[in-house]
Amino acid sequence: MDKGLHFMFCVLTTVLLLRESSHAGAMRNDDAASKDTDLMGPEENLPTLTVTTILEDPYVMVRRAELEGYCIDLLKALASMLHFSYKVKVVGDGKYGAVSSNGSWTGMIGEILRKEADIAVAPLTVTSAREEVVSFTTPFLQTGIGILLRKDTMSQEMSFFHFLAPFSKETWTGLLFAYVLTCFCLFLVARLSPCEWNEPKNEENHFTFLNSLWFGAGALALQGVTPRPKALSVRVIAAIWWLFTIALLAAYIANFTALLSSGSEQLPIQTFEDLVKQRKLEFGTLDGSSTFYFFKNSKNPIHQMIYEYMDKRRDHVLVKTYQEAVQRVMDSNYAFIGESISQDLAAARHCNLIRAPEVIGARGFGIATAQASSWTKKLSIAVLKLRELGDLDYLRNKWWETSCLHKSRERWSPLQPQALGGLFLTLAIGLALGVIAAVVELSNKSRHAAGHVKKSCCSIFTEEMCTRLRIKENARQSQETSGRANA
Repeated sequence: MDKGLHFMFCVLTTVLLLRESSHAGAMRNDDAASKDTDLMGPEENLPTLTVTTILEDPYVMVRRAELEGYCIDLLKALASMLHFSYKVKVVGDGKYGAVSSNGSWTGMIGEILRKEADIAVAPLTVTSAREEVVSFTTPFLQTGIGILLRKDTMSQEMSFFHFLAPFSKETWTGLLFAYVLTCFCLFLVARLSPCEWNEPKNEENHFTFLNSLWFGAGALALQGVTPRPKALSVRVIAAIWWLFTIALLAAYIANFTALLSSGSEQLPIQTFEDLVKQRKLEFGTLDGSSTFYFFKNSKNPIHQMIYEYMDKRRDHVLVKTYQEAVQRVMDSNYAFIGESISQDLAAARHCNLIRAPEVIGARGFGIATAQASSWTKKLSIAVLKLRELGDLDYLRNKWWETSCLHKSRERWSPLQPQALGGLFLTLAIGLALGVIAAVVELSNKSRHAAGHVKKSCCSIFTEEMCTRLRIKENARQSQETSGRANA
C-alpha cells in the first residue's frame, strides 16, 4: 500500500514538472517573438521628409498625374541609401528663392525657412546669399551661365572677302612674303647660273623679274608657264615652289571646306561681349534667379552692362519660367541667359536652338536643407557615393538624351602661320639649296675659264658675278659704243 502511494506521488510530481517546463518554454518563445517585432518596427516606421521642388524639364515633370525627372530619380536613390520616406510638393509661388522687397525669402528657400519643407531637391544654384540662411549639400550637378539662341537669328551675310577667311592675316602676309622671295631667288639664280645663262654679253636672259613673278603665279594656279628652267639650280627652286603651292592649296581647300560646313564663322554671338554689342536680339534671364543677381553683383564692366540692360527693361526681357524662356527664344529675336546645363537640354530637345560657346560663373546645383539640420551631412555623403558609383552620370545621360541628328559644332578658327611652319621651313631650305647650286655652277665655270686665261679663279668668279649682276649697265655701255661707231 505504501509503495503504491509513493509511486502515484512520483508520477504526479513528474507530470507537474513537465507542464511547468513546457509553459516556461512557451513564455520564452513569446518573449523572443515580441523582441523580433520590436526590431522590425524602426524599419517599417521610416522618417518622412517633406521635399519642395519646382517644375522644370527634365528635373521635375508631370507625366500621367505623377512626377518624374532627374531630381525625382535622385530623390529615390537618396531615400533608398539613407532609409527615409518622402512627400514631394511643388513650390507654391513657382520661384527658386530670392529676397523680396520686405526682406523675406521667396520660393523654395522661403518654404524651408518657414519650415513648410524639410529639404529642396531641385536645380537650385548654390550661392553665398542662400548659404547664409540655409545649408547646401555637395553639388550633384555642375553648371555655369550661358547664352541660348535660335540658329537662324544668329546667321549673318558673308563678307565680300569671305574667301580670305581660311587663313589668318598673319598667314596671308607670310605667303605674300614667301611668293616675292621665291620669285626673287628665281631671278637671281637664273642670272648666276651659267647653265641657264651661259653668255651674258650675247644671250638674253628670259628669267627677268617680271617673268619670275609670272612663273610663281602660274605655279599657284597649277598652270605651266614659260620660261622653262634649264639649270639644276633653277629647277630646284621651281620644284620646291611647286611642292609648296600644292601643300598650300590642299590646306586652303580643306580649311575652306571646314569653314563652310561648320558654320562657326556665321555665329556673331560667341561671347557675352558680342551679345552686348549687337542690337538685333533682346536678352534676359529668369526674374529673381541667381543668374540675375550674378550680373547685379559682378564688377566686370560687360556683366554690369548686361545687368543695366535687363534692369531697365525687366518687365519686358525677364521671364517667369524656364519653359517661357525657351518658347520665347524659338518664337522671337530673343537670347536667354541662364544655366548652361539647362540650355544644353533645350538644344538637345529643340534642334533649331544652340548655346553660344562661352560659359561663365562656374557653379553647382545642391540640395538645400535647414541650417544645423542633421540631414545635410548625410545627404552630402550620399551624393558623393552616387557620383563615385557612376549613378549621377547615368542620370545625366538618361535625361539629357538628344533627339537631334545633326553633328555637334566644333568652333572653327583661321589657319595660323604656326600650322604651316614646316612648309615655310621646307621652302626656305629649297631656296637656299638653289642659290648654293647656282654658286657652285658659276664657280665651276670660273675654274675652267681661269685655266685657259691663266688668271686666278677668284678674279674670274668676281668678274663673272659683276657681269651677270650689272648686265644692264654693260648693255647700255655697249649700245652707246655701237652708236658712236655708227656715227
